[in-house]
Amino acid sequence: MSEETPGFDEKPEVPDAGQNDAEPKAADSATEEAAAPAGDASQDVALLAQLDQARTALSERTADLQRLQAEYQNYRRRVERDRITVKEIAVASLLTELLPTLDDIGRAREHGELVGGFKSVAESLETVAAKMGLQQFGKEGEPFDPTIHEALMHSYAPDVTEDTCVAILQPGYRIGERTIRPARVAVAEPQPGAAPKSESAEGDKPSGEDADAADQG
Repeated sequence: MSEETPGFDEKPEVPDAGQNDAEPKAADSATEEAAAPAGDASQDVALLAQLDQARTALSERTADLQRLQAEYQNYRRRVERDRITVKEIAVASLLTELLPTLDDIGRAREHGELVGGFKSVAESLETVAAKMGLQQFGKEGEPFDPTIHEALMHSYAPDVTEDTCVAILQPGYRIGERTIRPARVAVAEPQPGAAPKSESAEGDKPSGEDADAADQG
């Protein structure tokens, strides 16, 4: 007769491997979940810093571009202004050399010698000079202006009330607002001690009583 040995039929309790493995995994998962927000926050901070740097660099490059554009516009304006100035100087120099020839043409016209082929050539030259901007000025009877007139002769006249150009010895020439030669003129001043025309006219006019006496007489 066999006796059952107590304890041999009972299986020892062995810990479940799945449960033991699950507990460390759960702990690792909790650690990762706790570490994840901290990692995302640091990454966001880094991205924001990079964004700020990019914005700063963009602002600096934009300012540099605007400054270069302004300098280029100023350069273009300066070059255009210098080009116009150089052109005006060149044209003025050329026309200044032609002034004696134009004076000869004017004198020939006054003496009736501007005829035939010489007349055609002279008129063509005057037309070309006018197209280049040359303008003649100076007329008898206009007030004397020292900025555009050069007085070569001086006299007194009783019939003028101010300094007046009574003769144009050489016409003046200008290009636009620039005078390249003043008009050379003879100037007459009012006679010293002469009364103005208005006062002398009123003094010569008889009064009402004198006129009535003259009518009755």
